[in-house]
Amino acid sequence: MLDALQANLKHRAVVSHNVVMTIREANADDVPDILAMIHELADYERASHEVVATPGLLREALFGDEPAVFALIAEDDSTGESVGFALWFRNFSTWLGRHGVYLEDLYVRPSHRGHGFGKAMLQALARTAVERGYGRFEWWVLDWNTPALDFYRSIGAEPMDEWTVQRVSGDALRRLAQG
Repeated sequence: MLDALQANLKHRAVVSHNVVMTIREANADDVPDILAMIHELADYERASHEVVATPGLLREALFGDEPAVFALIAEDDSTGESVGFALWFRNFSTWLGRHGVYLEDLYVRPSHRGHGFGKAMLQALARTAVERGYGRFEWWVLDWNTPALDFYRSIGAEPMDEWTVQRVSGDALRRLAQG
């Protein structure tokens, strides 16, 4: 099943803004870079205290026996450096009767923003959705992150203002589970 899910996410060299980059599926060797970028993203989002992910947890989630989450890596071909990642999973719309792509995190290191890395990862995920017949590609963005909101509008994303996010976690999750 994993091979079928990732069949079209092989290396894709992209030239954008005079930068040659590779967008590729992550492998187990990328876990330290992914975790470092998760911490960078959390710092930017003013939530570094909330990160409890470890290399072992990420490795199991992404590359264990039955992975349900996947990641892309953006590399700057001039340096070979990993400069961004997109972590995603399949979701489902009962109204459409189809799966979709849910983007959990999209991150490009500040030194490489504005060069097309983020857009290239979004395009790769959009191709995944289209090629697999998925009905949607969606994600959340913090309402104060104006640069991201502006970027997403520029590629045709539409806000879902009539929806509000709900979450149960920690003690509340345990209480709910206990009835």
